[in-house]
Amino acid sequence: MGVWLESGSGLFYLHFMDSREVMKRVGAIIEAHGTGVLATVDEDGNPHVRWLTPTMLRERPGALYAITAPRFAKVAQVRSHARVEWMFQTPSLDEVISIRGTINVVENPSLRAEVLEVLGQRLQTFWKLAHDARDLVVLETVVEEATRFLPMDGRKDVVRF
Repeated sequence: MGVWLESGSGLFYLHFMDSREVMKRVGAIIEAHGTGVLATVDEDGNPHVRWLTPTMLRERPGALYAITAPRFAKVAQVRSHARVEWMFQTPSLDEVISIRGTINVVENPSLRAEVLEVLGQRLQTFWKLAHDARDLVVLETVVEEATRFLPMDGRKDVVRF
């Protein structure tokens, strides 16, 4: 998807990203760097941000998944305010992707096992705080919009899902 534009040197094609492409880029950043920043809002309207280790599941496109303990503050926050934003970036900051969506707290043992199978080895810090794998919930973010910013190119793409 894109558009042909004319410049002094002729025609050139400006490519626009679609939802599949932007999620592929998010997946590549997660695979390479392992973390993203999740922003939530508490019951008083105060914003909270924290690093999390999310993943994507191939058979569930258009969503991000993370594991947490139900006693952590973010669970109460997303239960009362389900709209969230994730931010992913490359270490050089030449690509920054923000994902907006609605988050669900899922207490399904099968989904929990599936997400843990993918994330388990990348959760060393998390396991210092949450000791029992049976006492975990899945945070499922259903993506509604993504913004990809390439600061070095001065380019910004917004994709609605």
